[in-house]
Amino acid sequence: MKKERLYEAIIIGGSYAGLSAAMALGRSLRRVLVVDSGLPCNRQTPHSHNFLTQDGKTPGEIAKVARQQVEQYETVEFLNGIVTAGSKREEGFHIETESGLNFDAKKLIIAAGIKDHMPDIQGFSEAWGISVIHCPYCHGYEFRGKKTGILANGDKAVHLAGLVHNLTKDLTVFTNGRASLDSQQWQRLEKSKVSLIESGIVEIIHRNGQLSSLVLDDGQQVQLSALYAAIPFQQHSDIPQMLGCEMTENGHIRVDPMQKTSVPGVYACGDNSSPMRSIASAVNTGAIAGAMVNMELVNEAF
Repeated sequence: MKKERLYEAIIIGGSYAGLSAAMALGRSLRRVLVVDSGLPCNRQTPHSHNFLTQDGKTPGEIAKVARQQVEQYETVEFLNGIVTAGSKREEGFHIETESGLNFDAKKLIIAAGIKDHMPDIQGFSEAWGISVIHCPYCHGYEFRGKKTGILANGDKAVHLAGLVHNLTKDLTVFTNGRASLDSQQWQRLEKSKVSLIESGIVEIIHRNGQLSSLVLDDGQQVQLSALYAAIPFQQHSDIPQMLGCEMTENGHIRVDPMQKTSVPGVYACGDNSSPMRSIASAVNTGAIAGAMVNMELVNEAF
């Protein structure tokens, strides 16, 4: 790999979305560089679900096979690293990696995901993605009918409660402080017999990530099998902000249906630009981004 080279596309992030975009471009013989840190956000999750043909496999298994398949396309190159700087150039875009390597490309695809901000609760990070979970579609079936909690407040709490209530009726919302629900939201929870506890959570008792109970700041210990948590996040890469990509009010990169950002020539895919946080969604949006970058290159040259 040359230190300085003009690629047709550089993909920042080589997990499911990035690999999907790379496959679409590789199959069109585009010169592509994929830069990836090798640290996907779901590396602690034991099994992936809700993805046809891959249901129940580990995220690592899926990523390994995907990487092997994309590596068969000779115009796609891989670099293990982190992109730390990006800028617009006359011919396209310039990036620099943490190790000081520099590359240029006509187009840029941001496929680095999001970084979760874990709350200051003992045991939370160790159980995250195992029994402290974020998505009913990804994890809910495995915890169906079990005693379940939701760590959220306000609109997010009610939204999650509605989704999870279809999977288990033994459901409690933990607001981890004073509840910020309006009267209609209270009525919805009461109507569905969803309990609500405002006490703070001090500790998550678990064994190898499998939750058994929550310890509250009032001395209570509540038995649970699973806890859904709506926690804040930030973009895993600073490049979208460096390039001036418009963001949504929730912190995602704003894209159109074809995965275009507000910056011409820059596309985004995966959970950095969608609240649908799943492997299936990442693969879908990555394939769209790859195809649209190829189409843009075609229109510029043909």
